[in-house]
Amino acid sequence: MPAQAYRGKECVCQLRRGICDQSCVQGMLETPFYIACLRLTGRRCVVIGGGDIGLEKVEGLLACDGDVTLIAPDAHPELVQLALEGSIRWERRPYEDGDLDGALIAIAATDDTDVNIGVFEDAEARSMLVNVVDVPPLCNFILPAIVRTGPLAVAISTAGASPALAKRMKREIGELFGEPYAVLAVLLNEARGWAKATLPTYQDRKEFFESIVEGDPDPIELLREGDLQAVRDLIESAQRAYAPA
Repeated sequence: MPAQAYRGKECVCQLRRGICDQSCVQGMLETPFYIACLRLTGRRCVVIGGGDIGLEKVEGLLACDGDVTLIAPDAHPELVQLALEGSIRWERRPYEDGDLDGALIAIAATDDTDVNIGVFEDAEARSMLVNVVDVPPLCNFILPAIVRTGPLAVAISTAGASPALAKRMKREIGELFGEPYAVLAVLLNEARGWAKATLPTYQDRKEFFESIVEGDPDPIELLREGDLQAVRDLIESAQRAYAPA
């Protein structure tokens, strides 16, 4: 249920206005968010709500190797299949107190205001990460739009102001920073071991990698032309140039 649905009702956000006046929604635009990338492998993540949005959130968590539990009386057919194949655990019932025990992240994707508030308050009491979909004031973290290409991930956030704008930016960024950048990232990662073992200081390693990324010829243009070997040659040339005498 979107944040606008709370207008005129009892305030449930951190501002505690008494009656909701939507001031917290505007405040989200002024909030400086701390951007981080979480390692979810093996960490318990709970999604409440089994509809289309719940499916989207479950898929995002699974893509990052999260240990996902779905809580919902009914679920999208694709969520049912994920449960049958053992990719997620499905608690086929309404949300209950204690469902967040041991979890790192909770995502509420329901259209029930009381359930959403309950999930938020339970998570806050546990000092854990919580996101109530489409209700930014009931979130202590927000989910940016993500562009993924190989090892690269670019996050786009509008602080909850406009998912439609974030979607457009995601498309345009994906077109701009595509496969050549991902390939270059892989090639540079291959050189990290050599750099750590050979170059004695952080500054030496910084200059080594910048000489490749910002070099002439441009490695990105070479990759766009399909000349992978030329980029490997650039890296080898840089290694010879920066290796201690």
